[in-house]
Amino acid sequence: MRCILTALALFVLASPLYAASDKQPAPAGSPPNAPPQFTKFTANELKRGFIALAFGSDLRLGAKPRGIRRFDGDVHVLVTSTGSVDRTTAMEKIIAEYGKVVPQLNVAMTQKEDDAEIVIHLIDEKNFSAALIDAFGEDTARAFVRKTDPQCMTSVKSRGDGAIVRATSFVIVDKGDRVFFDCAYHEMLHAFGLSNHDQDNPWTTLNQTRVVGYLSVYDRALLTLLYDPQIKPGMSRNEVSQLLPKLIGQLNSSPGR
Repeated sequence: MRCILTALALFVLASPLYAASDKQPAPAGSPPNAPPQFTKFTANELKRGFIALAFGSDLRLGAKPRGIRRFDGDVHVLVTSTGSVDRTTAMEKIIAEYGKVVPQLNVAMTQKEDDAEIVIHLIDEKNFSAALIDAFGEDTARAFVRKTDPQCMTSVKSRGDGAIVRATSFVIVDKGDRVFFDCAYHEMLHAFGLSNHDQDNPWTTLNQTRVVGYLSVYDRALLTLLYDPQIKPGMSRNEVSQLLPKLIGQLNSSPGR
């Protein structure tokens, strides 16, 4: 299945209501039964989602950061495939889409693991648990599985100042397009720094009760905020909260919006 880039505009509304006012079809090229998406959000809806998703995570490796986690330079991505279905090309297209539509997020592929800031392992479902144990050790892997019962997962290792050093993702490839695309887009949001989940948010792919399978306008907006030059790794919730009204107000006037 081809991943077709979309050019939907994001509209930030002044209304205080916690409800997006429009419903649009899923982008062309989305998996079957992909849910519709919204393109209009209030400033409060974006601020709430950003704070909920950019702070905290289910699994953290390395030094505990002070606040925001994101890359502070170019991001090189390695895709490895050992699954029975080769989805390397589809995964690389998804990565390229993130790099194209999120300003200030500079992404490139690499063939060398030593050069990679993100490593994505494409695997079969039967090998998922063993792959986690091999990567993180039995205690960490089993604790994570007990806590989240995941289909796919990403760990983010960062420095104490919040700059991400390495993200490692495991994406299942043999359970059909719907599972693969949902996992792939979901895990890339984690890898780039939206490390948490929010089951009360009806628009994000990082709501684990939803199966989406594309890069939504809402999640693209959150990543655009995260990689705004004024948002620095390590910033606290309070520091970010003071900046967000201004940055959200600028989204509508940004190129490509």
